[in-house]
Amino acid sequence: MRITKKIKDEMIRRLEILYHDTKSALNFNNPFELLVAVILSAQCTDVRVNITTQRLFKKAPTPHDIVNIGITDLELEIKDCGLFRNKAKNIFSTCKILCDKYNGQVPSDYNELLALPGVGRKTANVVSSIAFNRPAIAVDTHVFRVSNRLKLAIGKTPDEVEKKLQKAIPREKWSNAHHWLIWHGRKICKARQPLCEECSLKDLCPSFMERQSQD
Repeated sequence: MRITKKIKDEMIRRLEILYHDTKSALNFNNPFELLVAVILSAQCTDVRVNITTQRLFKKAPTPHDIVNIGITDLELEIKDCGLFRNKAKNIFSTCKILCDKYNGQVPSDYNELLALPGVGRKTANVVSSIAFNRPAIAVDTHVFRVSNRLKLAIGKTPDEVEKKLQKAIPREKWSNAHHWLIWHGRKICKARQPLCEECSLKDLCPSFMERQSQD
């Protein structure tokens, strides 16, 4: 099945109808809290991250506070989030940079975000999009999976998928489409047992059609 621009446009149209009112499942009150939450979200559920950040930010709500509690206490605060030693090291180092270079504020410049420890393209895109209202498509595991299954954007790496999504989706919809694809991946297009029969895009989905032809 050849996925034309017309089909891709229809996929985006249906996803927008289904998930138009969705937003990030992470809880945060400012760019700093969002940045920490996204760093913690690697290989961890948003539910668990929200439990962890609620506890952490009561004790250390600013970069200065995190630097003051030290890396050992930070590890204890985020221990139930997985990969906690590496995450604590990155968050602590990032907080030191924010204090020393940015007066405790998260920089809005994309390249400056990328230069922070523990911040890759996905994290920088999420923060740029949500905190600073800039068009961006962050490719997490859900976005990567759904994009490839639909052949909306085929790629072997998140960066490859991101570039192809930017071509397939109008720029003004990039940030919202990021959420549409995430929620579709969570609710319907799941990793192990996708709910294809319930999917509103199944008549457009090459993966579903291939599965049907094999049955």
